[in-house]
Amino acid sequence: MSTQTPVLAGKVAVVTGGGRGIGKMITRGLLEAGAKVYISSRKEADLKAAVDELSPLGEVHAVSADLGTAGGVETLAGHLKERESRLHALFNNAGANWGAPLEEFPDSAWDKVLSLNVKGVFALTQALLPLLKAASTPDDPARVINTGSVDGLRAPAPGFNNFSYSASKAAVHMLTRQLAATLAPDVLVNAIAPGLFESKMTAGILSRGTDAIAGRIPLKRIGRPDDMAGIAVFLTSPVSSYITGAVIPVDGGILATG
Repeated sequence: MSTQTPVLAGKVAVVTGGGRGIGKMITRGLLEAGAKVYISSRKEADLKAAVDELSPLGEVHAVSADLGTAGGVETLAGHLKERESRLHALFNNAGANWGAPLEEFPDSAWDKVLSLNVKGVFALTQALLPLLKAASTPDDPARVINTGSVDGLRAPAPGFNNFSYSASKAAVHMLTRQLAATLAPDVLVNAIAPGLFESKMTAGILSRGTDAIAGRIPLKRIGRPDDMAGIAVFLTSPVSSYITGAVIPVDGGILATG
């Protein structure tokens, strides 16, 4: 029987959008690695279901908040400041998408998507900076890990009319780099750029047939939960302490094929 201490034992992490999809994959990985995790989402039902499912793996708490609003950011930040004196990792994963033909794409789609995907990332990082700096050490700085997208690194295929989403994720990548330069050496800031993973956001794509879609990916499959958990644990653990400002594709080789 192994007595090895889990790699993230004693660490506290926050995962926004942690009630489902990629956020839940990240949360599972962090819990299995020994971290205490707070998850946040607008939807209380998703949060409850996630806590019920994941609590056997470790200590997980839920906070309902709309991080596309100043009030939601204040709610989550206030909750954490009341309960924790240090925060080792912030995963800015909450996101919104919108699809519509160019001629019909509404102004409201820009407001909704950019408010959550970009402004919310900046505002929550700003609000939690004192807790992050309190957890930071020279050998193991605190972490901010933003969820970007391969759609922020290349133009989506024709017909995927997610104009505000892809623009927002390109903005997340640049914000990641600027925050990394600004917050070094106290806080490391990196981004994960997922390819195709199963989630509510990708349900429409996968409804066309998972095997057919996977056949176009060099590794011939969509992402698995362990793929996302693995990169999340790596970026939170001491072995990644010399990486900051990186945007890391986790895409099965999609970007490699142009």
